[in-house]
Amino acid sequence: MDAKRRLQARRKRHVRVRKHIRGTPERPRVAVFRSNRHIYAQLIDDVDGRTLVAASSLDADAKGDGAKKDVARKVGQLLGRRAVEQGVQAAVLDRGGRLYHGRVMQLAEGAREAGLKF
Repeated sequence: MDAKRRLQARRKRHVRVRKHIRGTPERPRVAVFRSNRHIYAQLIDDVDGRTLVAASSLDADAKGDGAKKDVARKVGQLLGRRAVEQGVQAAVLDRGGRLYHGRVMQLAEGAREAGLKF
């Protein structure tokens, strides 16, 4: 499968999943985006259309010299801490059309460790 078709397939999966996932003020959506070098996550309230909390591997608190999976776990922990500080206890995970595996899974596990429930 070439890169263009792989990207199109991921976008189709993302659109298909987003039909069912909505973030509310009580349970915001955790939108995960990963590039080849970094990983980003946001807590989004789709009702008001605003971002409540954001974290990425570019944040000073999450930077590390370890593997990308370890950095993703740190980003998840940072996102979870910031969410709990804002009073958010539960969220829904939007994987962005990607498998729940590798860096996406580590980010979610890190957020759970910090007290966020999916």
